[in-house]
Amino acid sequence: MRYVHTLGALLLGLMILALPGLGNGGTPGVESSDIDRFWTAYDRIVATPDDAERERILDQVFLTPGTPGLKAFMQAKGYDAACYLDAIKRYPKFWTSVRAGTLALKQRGEEFAPGIARFRALYPALRPAEIYFTIGCLRSSGTTLDDKVLIGAELAGGDARTDVSELPERMSRSLATYFRSEPGKQLVLLNVHEYVHTQQKGPGPHLLAQAMYEGAADFVAERITGQVPALPYMAYGPSNEATLKRDFQARMHDSDWSGWLYNGPGNAYGVGDLGYYMGYAIMRDYYQRAPDKSRALAEIIELDYRDGAAVEAFLARSGFYAAN
Repeated sequence: MRYVHTLGALLLGLMILALPGLGNGGTPGVESSDIDRFWTAYDRIVATPDDAERERILDQVFLTPGTPGLKAFMQAKGYDAACYLDAIKRYPKFWTSVRAGTLALKQRGEEFAPGIARFRALYPALRPAEIYFTIGCLRSSGTTLDDKVLIGAELAGGDARTDVSELPERMSRSLATYFRSEPGKQLVLLNVHEYVHTQQKGPGPHLLAQAMYEGAADFVAERITGQVPALPYMAYGPSNEATLKRDFQARMHDSDWSGWLYNGPGNAYGVGDLGYYMGYAIMRDYYQRAPDKSRALAEIIELDYRDGAAVEAFLARSGFYAAN
């Protein structure tokens, strides 16, 4: 990551930390109290044989006193008490292996301030967002709801040592790949990617729009952090772009995203989430063609990804398929 070392940027970072909802005690910029509550509930649940008592503990210790971020995460990803209790019961090796990593995240909130300051410097219209580290049911390392950035610590806190042996086979393969990417080393990138989503209008109505929505977040995050995700789609995409462009064009108006987005490696390419790369490449070409880079970045962020016609017009201006 490139840090901005001017006095102005320092003051800007301090201003951001002073915004309501962006600090909690000793960890600037992040609310992470859900993590401690989860592990308190977890220890009591695994020591309790009675299912009704387990559910009562989960509700009273974790769910009911949970932060607005936990409640938003549950809403966004469809989590409920049953999914938490099921995951706790079925995957004890996973939880044991990831515990220390989740707790370590609580100390890392201060790392986000320079990235957010850089974001505001590049995009002065940036709206503030609240950032939460919370615990989910292994479905998302990060998502958003309205003005909330929601980081799933049980995934973002994992690493190559995280034990996925108890998980269903497809889930195990997908998460093993994710954990080998050492997500903790790209925690700021993950946060910025999700922060971009809090500024966007989405999701999209078809594959093209949704791929652009996700790719825009990757592209803007790269402008801010100097990083791209250390995931297979970013390694595979550049060397196979011609084939991917052809195949993507044939499917880009589909309402079924399953072959391109939010999928594991079980597809024709053996690489999941290639729609992220396609959206990123469209944004890359748009930005490269634009004479005014600041305006182009704003246009990428402010595009209404819910509007199919606006998305098509943006794609045409990008020149991504100009030679086809």
